[in-house]
Amino acid sequence: MNTSEVKNEFPPHYEDLKKSANRTSNWRERLEAVEELGKWKDAQTIGLLKRILINDSVYKVQQAAFYKLKGFGEAVQLPPQKKGDLIKGTTKSLVRIKKSLPKGHTFEEFREKLQKMRTDIYDSYEGEKGDDFDQWLESTWASL
Repeated sequence: MNTSEVKNEFPPHYEDLKKSANRTSNWRERLEAVEELGKWKDAQTIGLLKRILINDSVYKVQQAAFYKLKGFGEAVQLPPQKKGDLIKGTTKSLVRIKKSLPKGHTFEEFREKLQKMRTDIYDSYEGEKGDDFDQWLESTWASL
């Protein structure tokens, strides 16, 4: 079977795909879930893809959902890329993490603590910024 072939049926592994699509701390898993959901044209998969299109914090994931829905013939629009915090309260969380570290801490220590304490923020911004993530995080840390 061709992997790009769309089946007009309910995926037997829908619950697993739904869990993956909702995994806030792993944008890659959400993107993979969108790719798989896009192979199954069903009311529930379309509904889940629409929710991802509107609500996901990583624009790449929103775009993938948009293209899958367009492929299904759905009349959808790609939302504009978010400006400001991808996740509400990000700046406040970053300030808290920086303040919780000892004076004179390194960027690497800040990065590690962020990754442990707020995986959702770390992951979303890593997915959104791509290759510019390290530079963005370091300049953000320096400006806090």
